[in-house]
Amino acid sequence: MISLPPFVPPAPFTDAAAALAQAQRIYEAGLAHLRAALHAYVAQGDEGAPPARVRACYPFVRLTTTHSRHPDTRLSYGFVSHAGHYETTLTRPDLFDGYYLEQFRLLLENHGATLEIGTSNQPIPLPFSFADDEHFEGGMSALQRQRLPEVFDLPDLAAMDDGIANGTHRPQPGDPEPLALFTAPRVDYSLHRLRHYTGTSPEHFQNFVLFTNYQFYIDEFIALGQAEMQNPDSGYSGFVQPGNVITRRAGLAAQPQDDKGTPPPRMPQMPAYHLLREDRSGITFVNIGVGPSNAKTITDHIAVLRPHAWIMLGHCAGLRNSQQLGDYVLAHGYVREDHVLDEDLPLWIPVPALAEVQIALETAVADVTQLQGRELKRVMRTGTVATTDNRNWELQGHNAPQQRFSQSRAVALDMESATIAANGFRFRVPYGTLLCVSDKPLHGEIKLPGMANHFYRERVNQHLLIGLRAIDRLRENGLDRLHSRKLRSFAEVAFQ
Repeated sequence: MISLPPFVPPAPFTDAAAALAQAQRIYEAGLAHLRAALHAYVAQGDEGAPPARVRACYPFVRLTTTHSRHPDTRLSYGFVSHAGHYETTLTRPDLFDGYYLEQFRLLLENHGATLEIGTSNQPIPLPFSFADDEHFEGGMSALQRQRLPEVFDLPDLAAMDDGIANGTHRPQPGDPEPLALFTAPRVDYSLHRLRHYTGTSPEHFQNFVLFTNYQFYIDEFIALGQAEMQNPDSGYSGFVQPGNVITRRAGLAAQPQDDKGTPPPRMPQMPAYHLLREDRSGITFVNIGVGPSNAKTITDHIAVLRPHAWIMLGHCAGLRNSQQLGDYVLAHGYVREDHVLDEDLPLWIPVPALAEVQIALETAVADVTQLQGRELKRVMRTGTVATTDNRNWELQGHNAPQQRFSQSRAVALDMESATIAANGFRFRVPYGTLLCVSDKPLHGEIKLPGMANHFYRERVNQHLLIGLRAIDRLRENGLDRLHSRKLRSFAEVAFQ
């Protein structure tokens, strides 16, 4: 016998807002059922027989089309490529309300069909039913913790693989085709991981994301964020730091939950900072640290938030003697020796440069440096960036890495950029890379302490301003130009 909330059968909708409201009702009823059952389970203690199994399931959305339709749209999403039966499970309608509304609206407009919303058969794992500040383990006895999987559904990794995004998912005969890259359990898993790695709640993440591999950039961003909050005319409404510490713009009242933020006793592995806009078009900045493993980990999880773009701003080794310390490198190709995505995105798959992001970055360099033409080319080089997982590649014998990098025509080398770009390609998130040359190991120029400090003071602020200006450009140009068809396959899901 399984204790379930009232079953909600599939119902048709031709209005996106009504469809979302139905999904919200199903989801909230499921969470309420799980929470009430858990409180009863904890209160019972070890006395009496084990309670009956408890389950609640995610809502789902379904689209059925009986004919192919090729909508006249500039967007690369919002439609299915052929007739069929499509579904996906949904989670956190409160967090994804704007996103879901837009996807529902586009499907209704582009296909002239109805959407069905109902209760799926995919269980909601118990840990995914509680908010950030709710904890349930402490009140349970050892026996209750041992029995927990017998009563409640816990996360099942088999329901969270990335087969859809990787293009390896094959529905069984009679099963629906996917509407979205990620199932609800996969999304929930990443939302919890984001809290752990970044020290901030998913609610604060914005649709434009910057990554860096140096704390110096974060220090500058904090100073900029605090200055924006002192400006009553700023386009940003709030600034969030790890621990969900929120500063509101001058003249704005505090909002509920603002006072719950507290600085963490120690910084998280990849701290995130957020300049908020009401429409989520602000900027999230994450210090991913050094190495491709971190770069893959954080982009694996941020991808479920469906950001509009992410850009890497960091330091690199210049590989050409003609480069100077402080020069910029705009990546238009990547050599992938990071080895963390080879199974998900084989090396034979190209990772192209995206014109929309490239133009925004190049224009931003010109805007901030006030250089044009040949003078701009003197400080910024466009070329291939090599990414390696070996920090001491220079010490390998027989110059093998140097030979490969030379054959690839690489102009710069780092440990994160190709990973971030490759995961952007994999997850259909527009991506770009603008690096700053901080040393030239092949040519005897390494960072000495005094020289490095001077370099950081001179370049970090300008580099960050270029990244922010590029995001302004992308925002101003519009999403219909940003989301590139180059990132979509010929059998693509409909959701962004």
